[in-house]
Amino acid sequence: MFWSAFYRIPRSVRFILFSALGFSLMSAFVKLVYSYGIPVFEIVAGRAIVSLVISYADVKRKGISVWGTSKGWLLARGFIGTIALLCGYYAVSTLSLAEATILQYINPVFIACISFFVLRERLYFSTIVCIILCLVGLVVMVSPSLSSSIDGHVPLFSIIIALIGALGSSVAYVIVKRLSNVEDSSVIIFYFPLIALPISGVLMLHTFVWPSFKVIVLMVLVGIFTQMGQVGMTKAMQSESASKASAYSYIQIVFAIFLGWAMFGNIPTLWTVIGGILIIGGAILNLIGRHR
Repeated sequence: MFWSAFYRIPRSVRFILFSALGFSLMSAFVKLVYSYGIPVFEIVAGRAIVSLVISYADVKRKGISVWGTSKGWLLARGFIGTIALLCGYYAVSTLSLAEATILQYINPVFIACISFFVLRERLYFSTIVCIILCLVGLVVMVSPSLSSSIDGHVPLFSIIIALIGALGSSVAYVIVKRLSNVEDSSVIIFYFPLIALPISGVLMLHTFVWPSFKVIVLMVLVGIFTQMGQVGMTKAMQSESASKASAYSYIQIVFAIFLGWAMFGNIPTLWTVIGGILIIGGAILNLIGRHR
């Protein structure tokens, strides 16, 4: 009964749900590994090793060159993506899963601004409304951190790092959009861990903690769930109904709230809920407005 109903869901939506679950599990296991005293740099390095092996195997399976043709842009995508990843993992480690995930969805603001000024793309009215709602939502989430008289404090430094991560991922998104016309998707994905591994490897030298076998298994799962999320998203975006299906990616917030409660006992504050509704509402409005 369940499976028959599941297979009646459009293929692109199934892949979006698969991707959202993968990224939610990745975030949850990053936070879990961090709770064992493993530094963020080391977690990124562990994830990069797993992703590099899987990505390299995928490129070789296709029988294409791993180096691509637009090496400058590929290196830039890898470097900026690495900075975004470091910031994102720090945010996941120090905020609740719900808060860190919600802050990721402010990236339509950055993407819209970058696309307008760099790619000269049109700025839709719905995007302007999205920017306003996201900024108001962000202020609502941050306000407890700015006033000691308000309950529901969220670490301000972690929020700033999360926003830097969202900005970095937005820049990386625009670069990927440019590269997608000339490079195979597997090559673009391959450059991410190719750059992330040496950078995180150098940064973790002074803080390295030898992980137990259990933690190593958890770090491998971080890499596997990351690949699960990336594959699901790529497959969904290749579908004809990708623009409609992408609206379902916001179920990642639901997954994050559930996993945060089930694994860490985190319950979102009222300020997080109100700010999250504004941010997610603005992002969905932007999505609907651009594809009407």
